Amino acid sequence: MRRLLVSTVAAVAVLAGAPVAVLAQEAAAPAAAAQSEDARLAAFFEQAFQEQIALSPQTMTALGIKRDYDKLNDTTDAAAERSLALSERQLEQLNDRFNPRTLSPESRMSWRLFEYGVEQARLANRWRDWGYQFAANGNPTTGLPVFMINNHRVDSVSDAEAYVSRLKESERVMGEIAAELRDRASKGVISPNFVFEPAIDNTRNIITGAPFDDGADNPVWADFQKKVAALETDQASKDRLLAEGRAALTGEWKRGYEHVLATLAEVQAQAQAMPDRDGGVWRLPDGEAYYNARLRLSTTTDLTADQIHQIGLNEVERIHAEMQTIMDEVGFEGSLQEMFALLKTDPRFQYPNTPEGKEQYLTDARAFVAQVMAASPEWFSDLPEAALEVRAVEAWREATASIAFYNAPAPDGSRPGIYYVNLSDMTQVLKPQIEGISYHEGAPGHHFQIAYAQEMQGLPSFRRFGGYGAYAEGWGLYAERLGKEMGFYQDPYSDFGRLSTELWRAVRLVTDTGLHAKRWSREDAIAYFRQNSLLSERDIVKEVERYITNPGQATSYKIGELKIMELRQRARDALGDRFDIRDFHAVVLGSGSVPLDVLEDQVDSWIESQR
Repeated sequence: MRRLLVSTVAAVAVLAGAPVAVLAQEAAAPAAAAQSEDARLAAFFEQAFQEQIALSPQTMTALGIKRDYDKLNDTTDAAAERSLALSERQLEQLNDRFNPRTLSPESRMSWRLFEYGVEQARLANRWRDWGYQFAANGNPTTGLPVFMINNHRVDSVSDAEAYVSRLKESERVMGEIAAELRDRASKGVISPNFVFEPAIDNTRNIITGAPFDDGADNPVWADFQKKVAALETDQASKDRLLAEGRAALTGEWKRGYEHVLATLAEVQAQAQAMPDRDGGVWRLPDGEAYYNARLRLSTTTDLTADQIHQIGLNEVERIHAEMQTIMDEVGFEGSLQEMFALLKTDPRFQYPNTPEGKEQYLTDARAFVAQVMAASPEWFSDLPEAALEVRAVEAWREATASIAFYNAPAPDGSRPGIYYVNLSDMTQVLKPQIEGISYHEGAPGHHFQIAYAQEMQGLPSFRRFGGYGAYAEGWGLYAERLGKEMGFYQDPYSDFGRLSTELWRAVRLVTDTGLHAKRWSREDAIAYFRQNSLLSERDIVKEVERYITNPGQATSYKIGELKIMELRQRARDALGDRFDIRDFHAVVLGSGSVPLDVLEDQVDSWIESQR
């Protein structure tokens, strides 16, 4: 484990005021027994993790495990029920086979997190059928090509044959997606109207280009050809593999996607016949209870929609005031909304809408990441070993991709961490925001948290590879602010951009709860966003539509960041000159992704140990 974890003996000594040596002698035998039980528990957790991932061939592939390499996931309700049933059995076994009193504090923490994870799974599974399969910021049809291209390695002929088998398996998977789409529609759970056209376009893109028509190579076909060409085998074998890949793409793969397209058209017709489909989930059966569950899952807290809404309003007011300070600094005499308009329209703050403009964005983002990497040893005692790349979102999935996002690296180093940016329309990209977004999605944000956790060999696998949105997104937003403390944002307009991305997350609290709990319309939310934030018109619409189709998720960022800032201030107040930011970051990152109440307990325990 990381160097800052406090041993049980030392912690007891500090709290009780007794000599450590005396307590150490008295505790030697129980400590040895605890070590034995800790090892037994660690073996149990590893077995439980392996049993769970065995239900998901794609998860195993993402983790670099070539088991069931020719299969894709079962996406049915029955599969979800099997996964939950396995979790329940494992929790029962945990309680039958182990006694928390015989374990070390770190093992008790793992127990607590395992139990919490099962509770979360129960809640998520209860409301599974309320979710929109096709959302404004992603859908299940585009996920499969990304998986094949980024995750399925081809190191041998058998790997290539497994690739072909997965292309064939896609017909089953798309059939499951189509069946679920029809089933949810029959229960009144139908995506808003604005989802269908981009979802249909992106899905159609997946079966466009060679070998489906006379166009340029389809990305999946290009990927397969590239991987087969790199194999060290005879040309006859390569020719056979390419012929089988082409047949699978034009056969099962194409039929599967055509099935989904036909189903989307059917459900789209139902959506068009239903008025007022473009608002919050309060319209759904039991929509209020569903949204409350989504808030709990997203924030790992008991905060109500009203409380979150008010937190958002307070944060918007505070950030507006800080923006005014920068406006005074640069001598801007107009209103805040006029400042927003300037930054959205002045060519100084935009890139050319050309391939060169897109490449310049990527170059600038890489430079921001590089300067963080250079300064990080002063702020972090340990850094992830995995590489980090900055890439543009592929053109064929731009319409439903988020503005920016992070993909985790492969644990074996075969795939880097990837910070993706959506550059579909450079007229909608604002230069002042790039620095903050780069710190959030790249370094010291998601890469430092997610890649770092995967590399912590002392943690059970379910903690290394699991996670909670409030922690992960809270850290990402905290990382944006940390960039300021690290000495960056030297350009006041870039610093204004930093505040604008924080404001963006505060506005999320207001608009998400407004849409789903206070019955705002889509237009109400867009108008609030436009009045109170610096986002391009395209991004405002994409954001609001994202919140409509993924209720509650957007609240995780600010709630998580505020908790991390609260805990840091608590530690600084308690420790004074003994406070070390590197040690604080080691504590926050040193247990993997955890619920916010667990994070609070970890920081409080560390504060006590330092006293």
